[in-house]
Amino acid sequence: MRATWKGAISFGLVSIPVQLYPATSEHRSPGHQVHREDGGRIRYKRVCELDGEEVVYADIAKAYEAADGRQVVLSDEDLSELPLPSKKVVDVLAFVDEAEIDPLMLSKPYYLGPATPAAAKPYVLIREALAGQSRAAVTKITLSTRESLALVRAQGEILTLQTMLWPDELRAPEGIAPTENVTIRPQEMKMAASLMDTLSEDFDLGEVHDDYQRAMDALVEAKATGTHPDEAVVKEASESNVVDLMSVLTASVKAAEKDHPKPAKQTDTKTRTTTKGRTTAKTASGRASAKKSTTTRPGRKTG
Repeated sequence: MRATWKGAISFGLVSIPVQLYPATSEHRSPGHQVHREDGGRIRYKRVCELDGEEVVYADIAKAYEAADGRQVVLSDEDLSELPLPSKKVVDVLAFVDEAEIDPLMLSKPYYLGPATPAAAKPYVLIREALAGQSRAAVTKITLSTRESLALVRAQGEILTLQTMLWPDELRAPEGIAPTENVTIRPQEMKMAASLMDTLSEDFDLGEVHDDYQRAMDALVEAKATGTHPDEAVVKEASESNVVDLMSVLTASVKAAEKDHPKPAKQTDTKTRTTTKGRTTAKTASGRASAKKSTTTRPGRKTG
């Protein structure tokens, strides 16, 4: 795996040379636009809206909007003078409990590895210290000329770094939560918990796949070879304004239990529940004796 960044983790007087590796590889079909009639690629030109002339890349500058709306053009020299103290450093700001970090703030993940053989010991030291205390390091790092917050954590044998949003970049969820008074019955809560337990049995996240991407790859291959892919079955979910939550939960539990059958329990006793909720048990011998008995109703004679 190729490193995309080299620098050092710095906290106090400790400096650990490290390298950064992308931890993800998104599988997307590299689609592009073409002319429908002849398949020619569609290209875009950089055109100035004032004179209508095409502009070469070397003559393009970056402009930013000031607080009053005015446009300000900044040169590469202007941008190079901006302070970036964490340019080649993972600068540790503090060590916090992992539970204190809002998952919504986390962004792109990376792997951190030691950059030199001499960095192995301090690397393992900080890894074990973080893991042993269930802590994470809140840091600053500069990637592609942009300074970001980042969270460094221990994960197995390695350290991971995940960029973060700045606190003021996280929007408040105003007006999203239900405003109506909602009452959840104990039966509904119990049924929901049962559904959660059933669906969680034998779940392996590593077995989950991108079905859309697989179908897309198959479709592209079929089109390229002139074959016909299998027809996809699209199931449209029916919509309704009124939802019988209990019946939906019950049906979901039954469907989940069908897909996740539990081992049958061996027992000699069959349980029967009466309409009043009482439970009685009949054994094999009990059933035999019941057949021989005669029930006498008041007011009737037996002969």
